[in-house]
Amino acid sequence: MSFEHLITRISPTLKRITHRLNGHHSFFDDEDLYQEALIHLWLHYNDGSLSDKTDSYILQGCYFHLRNYLRKVQEKVPILSINTGVGEDGTKLEDILTIDGAATFDYLESKIDVEAKEEKYLTDREKKILSLIMEGMSMREVGAKIGISHVMVLKIRNKIKEKYLHLNNETLN
Repeated sequence: MSFEHLITRISPTLKRITHRLNGHHSFFDDEDLYQEALIHLWLHYNDGSLSDKTDSYILQGCYFHLRNYLRKVQEKVPILSINTGVGEDGTKLEDILTIDGAATFDYLESKIDVEAKEEKYLTDREKKILSLIMEGMSMREVGAKIGISHVMVLKIRNKIKEKYLHLNNETLN
């Protein structure tokens, strides 16, 4: 079987797969993913590993390769504005990290400052909970994900707020 014959045979299905996988990525279009799948197929065709495989097996391999490829290249951290609604009820990130009307991010000049402060003052558990809250998970979902009660999640979230308020006060003084 020639490579051209293989591609002609599986191309329509491969294009549907790339279209379906590209639903969440603005930095790729379907053609980019299709080209990545063709490169993957070409490499495996040249080493002879596709000669005795069915079309279904080959397409499944392309699907898993593309999912892994997208997982590796997508941004690891979602970029959120402080005014973006992240809670179940559309609560803004600023409101989540505000105590008694005091904005806790006012003293920060850049995202680098935020990351430096988090690295220095937040525990790993607090960082994990904060990142899950920022992804829009509810307190119950966060608790279920990391194996603690939603009440404990609320307590840890309040502790994070207190730390940010304390850091804000230190910066202002």
